Amino acid sequence: MDPSLLVVVVICTALVFDFTNGFHDTANAMATSIATGALRPRVAVAISAVLNLAGAFLSVEVAKTISSGLVDETRIGPAIVFGGLIGAIVWNLFTWYVGLPSSSSHALFGGLIGATWVSAGADSVHFAKIVDKVLVPAAASPVIAGVAAAAVTYVVYRFLVRKRGGRGFRVGQIVSASLVSLAHGTNDAQKTMGVITLTLVAAGSLPAGSAPPIWVIVSAASALALGTYLGGWRITHTLGKGLTDIEGPQGFSAQTSSAVVILLSSHLGFPLSTTHVCSGGIVGSGVGRREAPVRWRMAGRMVLAWLFTLPAAAIVGAAAGKIASLGEAGTIAVGVVGILFAAGIYLLSRRKPVTAHSFQVPEPSAADTEPDRLAA
Repeated sequence: MDPSLLVVVVICTALVFDFTNGFHDTANAMATSIATGALRPRVAVAISAVLNLAGAFLSVEVAKTISSGLVDETRIGPAIVFGGLIGAIVWNLFTWYVGLPSSSSHALFGGLIGATWVSAGADSVHFAKIVDKVLVPAAASPVIAGVAAAAVTYVVYRFLVRKRGGRGFRVGQIVSASLVSLAHGTNDAQKTMGVITLTLVAAGSLPAGSAPPIWVIVSAASALALGTYLGGWRITHTLGKGLTDIEGPQGFSAQTSSAVVILLSSHLGFPLSTTHVCSGGIVGSGVGRREAPVRWRMAGRMVLAWLFTLPAAAIVGAAAGKIASLGEAGTIAVGVVGILFAAGIYLLSRRKPVTAHSFQVPEPSAADTEPDRLAA
């Protein structure tokens, strides 16, 4: 295959991944606001899409980590990156179909690591940086967000809801959800920017260590925003209703805690999983409100999916990368299999569709609309 054509194919595939990242991770920002009725579903995803787009222009630190930190960009070619992207897309579509909020970021890392390892050798993978930049933040970030959300939720219910009523928390939720969307754009859009930059470096179109060109930033931000607007309703249902019963003050606490963790990590260049952070925040908000039942079985299923994400995507990425690196026929074969898998998942999803109309917007709760009678 003509090298320049292969680069175009890989860039298009990266943008497809970015699109799946958008609808896979819409729930991270908007699930709690939709669950409490603070925002209508379509309005929520529209706001999230715009702010994801804006957030993508705030930083490129995470993109630099992806393009020059995880694998040796001088020892791989575009075909290997293509195989890694197919591995990430396959896992994203599978977990979206079953409604599990797994990490798009770890799917991407796993796909790239697997494809690079098998095709270019283990010494082409920077394992020390993966531990430092990926695995440690993956373990720590949901715990930090959960503890922060539990503390904030307790304080909110102890000192604000009881004494002043819950008025204003729906507005607070809109603000905090918007902040999460902005933070998501600063972290997740950059991952695709980093992959495209990695492809351009591997093809010799950019020098090693280059920052993403402006057209890469614009295209990645746009693909993420479009995917976000279409809404990942299956995962939104899991995060908004499956982990705990969420009220307005809880949603505000979970989203604010998550946004702070994500923004700080983006500033430091840690490509963490916004799914892990936001899920941890939601569970923490359930722990912080005693009356809210935390559904630990669902949380356990979710954590199990997290543990499988990176190795599962790595296995698919390894197979796809090895086949794609064999030549034009291999690359075409991998692309065809990826398209057939995506079509199959879509057809299966239409048998039991989950759409914006699947969400019944609740009436305002007592905590949101009237002062606590004990305060009177």
